[in-house]
Amino acid sequence: MKKVILALLTITLFSCNAKAQKNTKQKELFPLQKTEAQWEAALSEMQYYILREAGTERPFSSPLNKKYEKGIYHCAACDTPLFNGDNKFDSGTGWPSFDREIKGNVTFNVDYNLGYARAEEHCATCGGHLGHVFNDGPKKTTGKRHCINGGALTFKPVE
Repeated sequence: MKKVILALLTITLFSCNAKAQKNTKQKELFPLQKTEAQWEAALSEMQYYILREAGTERPFSSPLNKKYEKGIYHCAACDTPLFNGDNKFDSGTGWPSFDREIKGNVTFNVDYNLGYARAEEHCATCGGHLGHVFNDGPKKTTGKRHCINGGALTFKPVE
């Protein structure tokens, strides 16, 4: 009897093939398309890791984390303006955080890489991975925290 139960349990476990357990993210088509070789040539090793491989930089490692000047944060891959410096705040997480994006320049999808759903952010022009958005931001504004890898951004001051 134990062997039958063990066999049924084994079959059940190996036959589970739920989509939620797989990374079903398909490559979206974005206006700016390049080959991976072109992206590698255009980006630093860290930028490529973040923007093209959906990597994450170490917390508190970005020089943009504590930058609070007036200006615009652009995509490091294609120069699309993504976040206004006026919407930046210190979340204490170690990554640049914003309470809103520049509308139309950021796209969102669901990421299950950690085993649960998170809202992942991408540049709407080149599809570069930026970070994730959470619902624990400033309550006085949007309530959102766009937690962004500094390596995915360049900063352009506004005079």
